Amino acid sequence: MSRPTGCISEMGETMAERVVHTQDLTKQFGDFTAVDAVSFHVQAGEIVGYLGPNGSGKTTTIRMLLGLLRPTSGSADVLGYDVLANPEPLRRQSGYMSQRFALYDDLTVWQNLEFYAGVYGIVDRAHLASTLDRVGVLSLKNERVGSLPVGWRQRLALATAIVHGPRLLFLDEPTSGVDPLARRSFWDLIYELVDEGITALVTTHFMDEAEYCQRVGIMRAGKLLAMDTPEKLKREVLPGLAWDVSAAPLLAAISALEEGEGVLRVGLSGDHLRVITAAGVRKGELVRALKSAGMTHIQVARTEPGLEDVFLALAQGG
Repeated sequence: MSRPTGCISEMGETMAERVVHTQDLTKQFGDFTAVDAVSFHVQAGEIVGYLGPNGSGKTTTIRMLLGLLRPTSGSADVLGYDVLANPEPLRRQSGYMSQRFALYDDLTVWQNLEFYAGVYGIVDRAHLASTLDRVGVLSLKNERVGSLPVGWRQRLALATAIVHGPRLLFLDEPTSGVDPLARRSFWDLIYELVDEGITALVTTHFMDEAEYCQRVGIMRAGKLLAMDTPEKLKREVLPGLAWDVSAAPLLAAISALEEGEGVLRVGLSGDHLRVITAAGVRKGELVRALKSAGMTHIQVARTEPGLEDVFLALAQGG
């Protein structure tokens, strides 16, 4: 998978059109603040990831940007329209793929797309067929949607979001519940759409998926903790070095490392440990700390940090 050719460079970002701009966007439900003074922008031609755990405010943000929820305070401008004063034109130029794939199980693939296209006044059967072919489900057009696996339903949901040729695409947890191969294939489709001029804002709680995005916003408890390129976030947010560590017994190794000089965070990562240290810590220091605590089968190796490391660093700092 390659990045879209239309991606925005950091130096050229200010030259591109801003298709989304929020300032202190806030949504409260009674005493609960779902989105807390969020400010960010999205440039034309970008794939921007909105990363965070379930309940962090990602969906609420999208619903405000589409004019489906009224902000408690703050402002948002989408495709040049104020979401409070003039939401209808922006909806006609936006596509929305919701978390739950808003499809009708008792209708066929074709009937679902025909229904959503009709909302926009699109009746051209050749265009509908082309849209289904684009997402790889034309051969299933007569299948009842309720009988389809999640991966195919996902592709049909994307077809309903792009059938009217939107400039801006909101994808809310689009790959939740599908297998890794289907997730990768779906991201290939997103890249193709962006190469053709669509801008995409994608929410996800998969840390590895966010690596596909040109810029990533990290949400936690309604707050936008940071937004930048994955590379810059890893470079500027992480306080030091990342290490993969194996030792036996594994749980005892956590305690041994946590007491080590310069060790900032230790956590389980599958069958090994992910350790974040200050920049000056050397491999030998970690090995000695483990050996002095009686650990055996020790393996220590530097590794590239990931966005999960960035998220944990920001969450701890917050």
